[in-house]
Amino acid sequence: MAAANLVEVAALVGDTTRAMMLNALMDGRALTSSELAHAARISRPTASGHLSKLVNARLLTVTTKRRYRYFRIASPSVARMLESIKAVAALELPPRHQPVSREDAAQRFARTCYDHLAGFVGVAIADALVKKRYLELSDEGAALTSAGVRFLARFGIDLGPLKGRRVFCRACLDWSERRYHVAGLVGAAICNRCIELGWFVRSDNSRALRITPSGRRGLEQTFQVILQ
Repeated sequence: MAAANLVEVAALVGDTTRAMMLNALMDGRALTSSELAHAARISRPTASGHLSKLVNARLLTVTTKRRYRYFRIASPSVARMLESIKAVAALELPPRHQPVSREDAAQRFARTCYDHLAGFVGVAIADALVKKRYLELSDEGAALTSAGVRFLARFGIDLGPLKGRRVFCRACLDWSERRYHVAGLVGAAICNRCIELGWFVRSDNSRALRITPSGRRGLEQTFQVILQ
């Protein structure tokens, strides 16, 4: 039974069109079938067929609001699976030579990985937290120290109400940097706070995050992350 489910999920995710739609949802937002059709460069009727398969397999959830249906990644575990596949694909040896596009460069610099920060900036923040002993991060997992809890409180993050709802703090392998950034509730809280402060601006049709001048100053003053 488990093997059959594995084959089913692999077939669903392995389809190029569905992979493009899933990737479009990896910033944690909900999108309509029209938006996902545009992301996958297919017609709306074709998109509806693909989306039905993903919903039936519980990879996506759908919510109806007024006359629109909004699709999103079903759970953090699904997002972790997709990001892990991308990390493995990035380790391909020998690597395929492909020119780096502007969009690819933007995502490698800063992007959302479901609901937390990834890319060069995400890894740099994780490194800064480890250096200050606010965070323990390794192949075995991640843990926020008591000093880290106090630091995040000063940063404007109250972790108390969040505990118990899902994995508190987790190491997530970054596919572009090939090192760890912070995921789980802690990673999501840091990402939300940075966006709330106006340090990053979401892109309309991409997971890439655009850093603002105040974001550069904030990262340097708060995390001692200096960006060129």
